[in-house]
Amino acid sequence: MMLKWIDVLKFARNGNPDPDRKLVKSENEWMAQLTPNQYAVTRQKGTERPFSSAMCNLFEPGLYACVCCDTLLFDASEKFDSGTGWPSFTQPIQENAIAYIEDNAYGMQRIETVCNTCDAHLGHVFPDGPAPSGLRYCMNAVALQKVKSGSDPQ
Repeated sequence: MMLKWIDVLKFARNGNPDPDRKLVKSENEWMAQLTPNQYAVTRQKGTERPFSSAMCNLFEPGLYACVCCDTLLFDASEKFDSGTGWPSFTQPIQENAIAYIEDNAYGMQRIETVCNTCDAHLGHVFPDGPAPSGLRYCMNAVALQKVKSGSDPQ
């Protein structure tokens, strides 16, 4: 299924799909596991500086997982250069990988994206992406880790 903006809004307003699993840790456990920058972004809803990660320019095949819980979130085949300074994708790897939350902070109306497994803040999704979905998942690179797929060279 290809998600569209109407689906994202429906999830944000009416409830997200159930995740395959749920992971809960204490703040001390997260702090021990993550770097200070990863913790600030994923657990405290921070944002990394635009163009601060080489991940924006990586377009090799592979998968991207949550840095907190290893849940697969995106396939590199859905990645595109949005010019925003953050890694951008058109679709999550599966419908229930991401949870959506209405975010009205700072006088803006946005949809926050979080890992549906561990609630890590990932970034936001916008309705200004390329066809056919029209979605732009604007992610913080420090919230993601690239993992090898079966077709990646060793």
